[in-house]
Amino acid sequence: MTQRAGTESDGPEPGGGTAAPAIDAGAELDPVHPMQPPAPRFKPAGLTTAEVAERVARGEVNDVPVRSSRSTTDIVRANVFTRFNAIIGVLWVIMLFVAPIQDSLFGFVIVANTGIGIIQELRAKKTLDSLAVIGEAKPSVRRDGLTAEISTSEIVLGDVIELGPGDKVVVDGAVGEADGLEIDESLLTGEADPVLKKPGDAVMSGSFVVAGGGAFTATKVGREAYAAQLAEEASRFTLVHSELRSGISTILKYVTWMMIPTSIGLIISQLLVKDNNLKDSIARTVGGIVPMIPEGLVLLTSVAFAIGVIRLGRKQCLVQELPAIEGLARVDVVCLDKTGTLTEGGMDVTELRPLGGAEPAYVKKVLGALGESDPRPNASLQAIIDAYPDSAEWRCTESLPFSSARKYSGASFSEGDGENNTWLLGAPDVLLPAGDPTLDEINDLNEQGLRVLLLARSARELDDAAVATGVRPTALVVLEQRLRPDAADTLRYFEDQNVRAKVISGDNAVSVGAVAGKLGLPGAENTVDARKLPTDREDMAKVLDANSVFGRVSPQQKRDMVGALQSKGHTVAMTGDGVNDVLALKDADIGVSMGSGSEATKAVAQIVLLNNSFSTLPSVVAEGRRVIGNITRVATLFLTKTVYSVLLAILVVCSQVEYPFLPRHLTLLSTLTIGIPAFFLALAPNKERAKPHFVKRVMRYAIPGGVIAAVATFLSYLIARHHYTGQGALEAESSAATLTLFLTSMWVLAIIARPYTWWRVALVGAMGGAFLIVLVVPWLQDFFQLKLVGATVPWIAVGIAVAAAVLIEFTFRWVDRKFPA
Repeated sequence: MTQRAGTESDGPEPGGGTAAPAIDAGAELDPVHPMQPPAPRFKPAGLTTAEVAERVARGEVNDVPVRSSRSTTDIVRANVFTRFNAIIGVLWVIMLFVAPIQDSLFGFVIVANTGIGIIQELRAKKTLDSLAVIGEAKPSVRRDGLTAEISTSEIVLGDVIELGPGDKVVVDGAVGEADGLEIDESLLTGEADPVLKKPGDAVMSGSFVVAGGGAFTATKVGREAYAAQLAEEASRFTLVHSELRSGISTILKYVTWMMIPTSIGLIISQLLVKDNNLKDSIARTVGGIVPMIPEGLVLLTSVAFAIGVIRLGRKQCLVQELPAIEGLARVDVVCLDKTGTLTEGGMDVTELRPLGGAEPAYVKKVLGALGESDPRPNASLQAIIDAYPDSAEWRCTESLPFSSARKYSGASFSEGDGENNTWLLGAPDVLLPAGDPTLDEINDLNEQGLRVLLLARSARELDDAAVATGVRPTALVVLEQRLRPDAADTLRYFEDQNVRAKVISGDNAVSVGAVAGKLGLPGAENTVDARKLPTDREDMAKVLDANSVFGRVSPQQKRDMVGALQSKGHTVAMTGDGVNDVLALKDADIGVSMGSGSEATKAVAQIVLLNNSFSTLPSVVAEGRRVIGNITRVATLFLTKTVYSVLLAILVVCSQVEYPFLPRHLTLLSTLTIGIPAFFLALAPNKERAKPHFVKRVMRYAIPGGVIAAVATFLSYLIARHHYTGQGALEAESSAATLTLFLTSMWVLAIIARPYTWWRVALVGAMGGAFLIVLVVPWLQDFFQLKLVGATVPWIAVGIAVAAAVLIEFTFRWVDRKFPA
């Protein structure tokens, strides 16, 4: 697992790797069968400007569109070309020919709603696209002998791309330089163990570097790359795969099947059985069909999500998959990586403790040489480099990059004294045997929340698998981690919201527990060393449920721990910024990466905190809860209308009477009791914790509410038919039924609007006031064909509505007790 350094080649080779044999530059490499054909010739200095221009002209560019959002065309198509828009569109065209414009208002409302949906999603797209540019991975590419960061879309065939820990392989290629280069291909092949790459080996897009560094030549770019589609899908903004949207789709499917037979029966009833005016019959038939369609529900869901994206975008939070907003609101366990999440990335060396009589000056020289041996140091080694600059007296002959699985790094040096000069730097409890007295001293430091590294000398060669066995301790390097100032408040927020936080770190368990304790995490005093965790998933889940802090966790264990929690029914979020977090981030229900994290973590995470602020997470949770809670509310309004519309149509067919409403009546009712209120309620603040079973929670209110409203309205209509006779009676009958249905629907709205605030009360009051204005203003009476005749029937209609409202109130309360969500 090591790489020899200092080999000679025909030209300069940054990184100290060896050059692959010169082979025809036109040769291509099959990533699945890396031995056939051989790798192309590696050019250490990269392509020239002229060569790049030639390849661009030939179209050999990495032109895979990695989008953060749907295209404008997709947004317009998704909002316009829907099943229900098609139904309403046909009915609208019919009404434009056979009835006054008042009966075609529902079509104009749909056009306006669709326009609002398109505008809001375009705003969300603009926000996402601007954030995606900030968070986009920019690989380092060599051209004309210089290294520069460029966009992935600018890579051309034959480019030389450098790799370091955490970097994502963005195109297929062949390794030209390797310095302990270990690549994880598990996201492509399922193979858990990292693969050591040597010059000539293939690398595949979609894999990522876990240790070491190197460079490779791009052999396949664009859509020819092995995982081009995987990379595109991993970072695409999407509106699918969420319980909320799948629940709405399920509801709409059943609504469609209910509509078909009911609509056919209504058409036959109004056109054939009743010998009415043809145009009036068509108008009343359309009036019965249109309200069955919950046309605004999908629109408001999309708008609520889109506005959530815009709000989070203002806080530098990139939502790479839209359902992540919803998903994080459902999370009941959040797994936190300590480094980079609870603590800031940087560290400071606070103390150096030589062991066994080692000279401090000599120890500092060794540490400086170790720092120089790694061209891509992690945060711990960078702190050592800052504290002990290299003396440039030793030459590194072999290096072993740090790996989260190993928990140590190392290097061999040519010192000239003939003695084996192999040094290791890493976790003391990994390098030292149990019971070593040095560990007691280290434990005291760990309890203070300090990070401790052991510098040890090995008597073995660096490429010996047992190089860490029997090492001689030389010094302890004490590092202080910088706590994020916002971490304590964020952990407190999760505790208040009944979301359990689990700190899962590769560091020493005692040290991790001390850091968690400083931040006030409940249960931080009881830490678990992950090396002692049971391997059985069920047993592991029990330990995870009982404890909150885990140290010495390997990358594969992080993945197993996420799976164990999920097996117990938990919805798990995972945060992290290092390459050791990638597998767990991928498997978690919601993966959250820091903007300063590795390219690999940002590629697999659904949410990227571009400002690296852990305190942004509560905002994401709040947005998710707002969306889920509010859409559940408004879905109840829309589906109550669907239920009473279907039942009214059935009652009309069975009774062989005229349908009581014209489209203008139901447009007015829908606008005042559903459309306008739903828009405000969908965007209102809502801190209610998200609950599962969306369909069940909505329908347990919508069905009884719709049934009561339909029966009350039809009863009022029949009484009016019995009371009124003569020419113009149908208008009076429709007005009485409209009054009953409006008052009943207003009470459903009043229930849904709870708990009351000043603006919710004002909203309900304004809708009632608007209907009253229609009833008293003469030209509005004529426009909507509403006129209450006499006093007896209108007051009977009001009485029936009051009785229905009381029944709805008691029914909803009974449902809450009998069928709690």
